[in-house]
Amino acid sequence: MNAVLIGPPTADLDCGPVISKVQFDRVRGFLDRAEKDGIDIIGRGHLDSRSSKDGFYVLPTLLGPVPIDHELAQEEVFGPVLAVIPFDDENDAIRIANGTAYGLIAGLWTENGGRQMRVAKRLRVGQVYINGYGAGGGIELPFGGFKRSGHGREKGFEAMREYTVAKTIVQYHG
Repeated sequence: MNAVLIGPPTADLDCGPVISKVQFDRVRGFLDRAEKDGIDIIGRGHLDSRSSKDGFYVLPTLLGPVPIDHELAQEEVFGPVLAVIPFDDENDAIRIANGTAYGLIAGLWTENGGRQMRVAKRLRVGQVYINGYGAGGGIELPFGGFKRSGHGREKGFEAMREYTVAKTIVQYHG
């Protein structure tokens, strides 16, 4: 995280500003409350010198360990903030990951091919990235979450199904 560079979108760096002052204040609130709660900063990115001091830049921040009942583990931050949450084994990791009211995207890192699919199937999220993370795929891959992370799917045939209703018509020709 310490190597992440944030700056203007035109600079094509690792990260850009958050979308608005409202979102900037929201994300900063998460970070301020985490600091007040005594959660350690493990790593923090840097602001590129080309960045405007008036931009909505939140330095990418890695915090931990984060208790599973803390808002950083229970809410969708939608900013450059990551929470480290220790776990004991595969089942514990899945329990923690599914133990929130949200389920948009998950990232899973393991070299074990069997574990990749086993865990991905058990995660209650709309998308699972395995050994990578990012804005995956083109228009053909459905996007959307489970639980409070949204209803339905955008993109692909799944999105088309949101706007259609199947009808079966049977005609006797005898």
